[in-house]
Amino acid sequence: MKFKNKGRKIYKTKEKNYYGKSPVGKAFSVGLTVLLIGGIGFIGYSVAEPLINYSKKKGDNLGSSSIESLTEAATDENGEPVTENTEPAVPLPLTAEKYRAYALSTNDLIGTDTLKDALKRVPSGESIEYIEVPLKVSGGDIYYASNNYYATSAGLIRSYIKLKDIVSAISGAGYKPVALVSTFDDNTLPKYFRDMSYLTVDDGSQWIDNSVEAGGKPWMNPFSETAVNYNGDIVDEISSAGFDKVVCYDFIFPDFRPSDAEFLGDKVTGSGRYMALTSAANLMYDKIMHNDSTMLLEVDAADLLKGKDDVLQPMLLKVNTVILNIDIDEISYGVYTDDTVYEFNGTPAENVKKMLDLVGEEVEDFNVAVRVSGVTVSTQDLLDAKDEIVDYGFDSYVFG
Repeated sequence: MKFKNKGRKIYKTKEKNYYGKSPVGKAFSVGLTVLLIGGIGFIGYSVAEPLINYSKKKGDNLGSSSIESLTEAATDENGEPVTENTEPAVPLPLTAEKYRAYALSTNDLIGTDTLKDALKRVPSGESIEYIEVPLKVSGGDIYYASNNYYATSAGLIRSYIKLKDIVSAISGAGYKPVALVSTFDDNTLPKYFRDMSYLTVDDGSQWIDNSVEAGGKPWMNPFSETAVNYNGDIVDEISSAGFDKVVCYDFIFPDFRPSDAEFLGDKVTGSGRYMALTSAANLMYDKIMHNDSTMLLEVDAADLLKGKDDVLQPMLLKVNTVILNIDIDEISYGVYTDDTVYEFNGTPAENVKKMLDLVGEEVEDFNVAVRVSGVTVSTQDLLDAKDEIVDYGFDSYVFG
């Protein structure tokens, strides 16, 4: 049975505050409240601090709000304050940092000059602190001078700009560098290394997502140890170069046909398949953390609307911050599910609001930043959409 299986609630507009504590921290908060209401003593700082630290996941950078110890004021019969034998109250909750970023395109990574020119386009006055750069994109191409054996052997490198030069240019412009890394939406590398792809259980032939005549292509398989290690090596190479954060996305499965389970085995469509994605994400998290960087997980809003939420397992994932990507270009054609067509015919800001109403609850167990993307979206459209994001209750966002 799947760990998380919530039904989708459409157009629910209750006020939300998603940027908060982890699920474990929430559980502890409830427990502490019960203890206080029940009158079971005071919980001293020596107990409260370990509990709060346990609820804070390693690598989830927090803002400047510190843990404050409050003391219970007591008075004697004359109304004078009594200071002896007083215990500190439960510390105030921790507040996660705000993540406000601007995403560049692959065209900006041709060289250091194009990168520096792109940094001049970052909107001013929007508290942008981070710059995201796409280093491994959906499909499998790589936009930096990677030394990875698989990437170089398959000819996947599209730009030879050095990681250290990317970090230096962004830092020199006053921002913090963030890498964008696609994971399992890779149709190129499996062509060269079959053990990274989906193989049929009967004869070991390579599975493709459509007929050859219709342009069918293989997919990188999260059940493949080689594929998982490849993605782990890529994020290790990137995070060790000085990036403040690494945003990993495309933790997805291809759209399997009903008959594919017969060829590939039940595990690719079974209820427990999410374990392959969460395990891979946790491995990448560990590698990124080892290099003193932080991992964020990005999910596509349209995918969530289609029910592709396998990786969102808050009790299993080590990563605690999710970026919800709303691609205006993608949803403008409508989002089709098995039984519903969702139309997005409004302005970009209106479409962002509508999508948040539809899928906001899917990410409510995580710290959340909302990304608004699309090549047809103007800077003014992004700013208008940001206002909707903030009004909705999110204070973290990504442009581009």
